[in-house]
Amino acid sequence: MDNRPESPLTRGYNARRENRLEDAKEAFTEAVSLYRKSNNPRLLAQSLTNLGATERDLGATEGARECYEEATALFRTVNDPLSLAQTVRHVGDILREEGRLAPAEPHYREALDIYCGQEDTPPLDLANAIRGFALLQQETGHREEALELWQEARELYAYVEVDAGVAESDEQIGKLTVAETR
Repeated sequence: MDNRPESPLTRGYNARRENRLEDAKEAFTEAVSLYRKSNNPRLLAQSLTNLGATERDLGATEGARECYEEATALFRTVNDPLSLAQTVRHVGDILREEGRLAPAEPHYREALDIYCGQEDTPPLDLANAIRGFALLQQETGHREEALELWQEARELYAYVEVDAGVAESDEQIGKLTVAETR
């Protein structure tokens, strides 16, 4: 039997999975403190992204964005392009959700550039980045670009069998197609 104490990251993962968000926040905050002291940029960045996700779930978008921005800087110092892309995309998502559309765009472009430059990019991660960029293009009035992006996202969601992503893509494609015929 293993009597080692559970790491704060593991406690945070478990609490978040069980939707105990305040417990998750506490555990991830502890992990951030621990890994900040241990000078481990990769684990600190992972802790920050998890704290950011939890803050976002709790509706604290400013705190979430700050966590993701710090994690982005850390992921730039370690060789982990997929984590960097995902973290940059989350910053873009938050900025877009806050209505800060112009600052969001370079985040999506960077995430997509990284994903497209990696052979091992998970299709779901790419689909999610394309989805965010499609929403941004739609919100900024770039209908043609948004339509192309939604079609690409739909193909990826279908490939990985994420029905909710396919349904959302179909809905957005329908809206954009109707808007085109007006």
